[in-house]
Amino acid sequence: MASTATEVEKAAPPPVPAAKDSYAVADVVLRFLVFASGLAAVLVMVTSKETQVVAQIPIPPFLVRRAAKFNHSPAFVFFVAALSVAGFYGLITTLISLFALSKPGSHTRLVSHFIIFDVLLLGITAAATGAAGAVAYIGLKGNKHVQWNKICHVYGDFCKHVGGSVAVSLFGSVMLALLILLSVRSLSKKIPRHNHSH
Repeated sequence: MASTATEVEKAAPPPVPAAKDSYAVADVVLRFLVFASGLAAVLVMVTSKETQVVAQIPIPPFLVRRAAKFNHSPAFVFFVAALSVAGFYGLITTLISLFALSKPGSHTRLVSHFIIFDVLLLGITAAATGAAGAVAYIGLKGNKHVQWNKICHVYGDFCKHVGGSVAVSLFGSVMLALLILLSVRSLSKKIPRHNHSH
């Protein structure tokens, strides 16, 4: 009986590393979401131009029109640059992660390299989102203490574009944070655990 049980145990196939596969698939999905959110945020921001009448004068042309564009604000320019980098990074790492799925054992090595850049990119994206969000809030609410007038009652479509772009960027930042947590969890599974039993 003992020899038969030993033979069955030896003949049994090794356990399928389902957890590792699920980590790799989740990694690809999150990286794609980072790419998609970065691309969407940039496209919405750069298409936010709006022209409105801001004053009337007694001489031709009688109406003064002013355009609101993202490049009028350094914070929005920084936002577009940062999210462009995030989108490009998300695309490249998504493709590399997809390639790694076909090569067992390569995902862990990739994660150990990617996690440093993931943390750096999260800092840049969060900073850009915060800066753009602060300027957008001033445009929406103004600041009566320093006489900064709100503009969203005039440039409604512009503000909707900016608000939507910031919201998508915030979603991308959350995806990056989840990606980092997933990478840390995946790497922690590879740390050998020693039982100190006496």
